[in-house]
Amino acid sequence: MHNIGNDIIDLKLAKTQSNWQRKGFLEKQFTQKEQDEILNSENPFLKVWLFWSMKEAAYKCYTQKFKERFFAPQKFECTAISKDRGAVVFEENTFYTMSIFNALYISTIAREKKEKTVIFSGIGLPSEIDLDLKIKLAAEIVVSVEGIEKRKTTIGAPLFYYQEELLTKSCSISHHGNYAAYAFNVDSKF
Repeated sequence: MHNIGNDIIDLKLAKTQSNWQRKGFLEKQFTQKEQDEILNSENPFLKVWLFWSMKEAAYKCYTQKFKERFFAPQKFECTAISKDRGAVVFEENTFYTMSIFNALYISTIAREKKEKTVIFSGIGLPSEIDLDLKIKLAAEIVVSVEGIEKRKTTIGAPLFYYQEELLTKSCSISHHGNYAAYAFNVDSKF
């Protein structure tokens, strides 16, 4: 199975609600290597939230695989490979990330495998993201939107079904401020 995770950060909200410069914040959330990269970057604010988004997406990917929830952001170490690609290492696991960022948000998708996996994703309004995902899923699988049902796993990850048939191999939905995002893989039998 190719597990995926995603995260989205509303940059305006992050700017007003989170003071990443407060004493102890960087030390609690980021490794020394990451702190050095943040403090030496052209835009430390964006680097903080890019790394946070990468960590969250990798964490969601990990929890889908191992069915275990915990809080340990400093144990997930980010490495930027290029402007929009990176890797996050946690213990012996490496997750590969792809991020989209603009003046409004940062959105990151993490996956276990470096090779290309077909991932469907979208960004929208929090109130509409479930419907947006169902519409995209219905179009890919060629079923009716009305028949698609969302269920959560024991760790809270969403899975989507159609007439008791599992449609998504892995799915992740994120919300923050004015934005929401989803990413999913579909079962290849459809």
